[in-house]
Amino acid sequence: MPQFYFHIQGCDDLVKDDEGIDLADVAEAKSEAIESARDILADAIRSGKEFDYTKAFVIADEQGRHLMSVPLTDAIPKHLKGHSS
Repeated sequence: MPQFYFHIQGCDDLVKDDEGIDLADVAEAKSEAIESARDILADAIRSGKEFDYTKAFVIADEQGRHLMSVPLTDAIPKHLKGHSS
């Protein structure tokens, strides 16, 4: 099973994932990134902390190749994006 790494990219920094996780394919890696982003967003809401909307997961393979970027905002359901009262 291939191993995927989930680095977190901010405006000026990159936090590298040195452990990685075994997943079936890139589609499963993207789903994992979105689920992790939901956890990060939920923690921010529960704690009252600001959520950094500029961050993204950078998914890389075992050779360090960038496969895709998944913005943390992809965790927000489409029907809630841009909603105003």
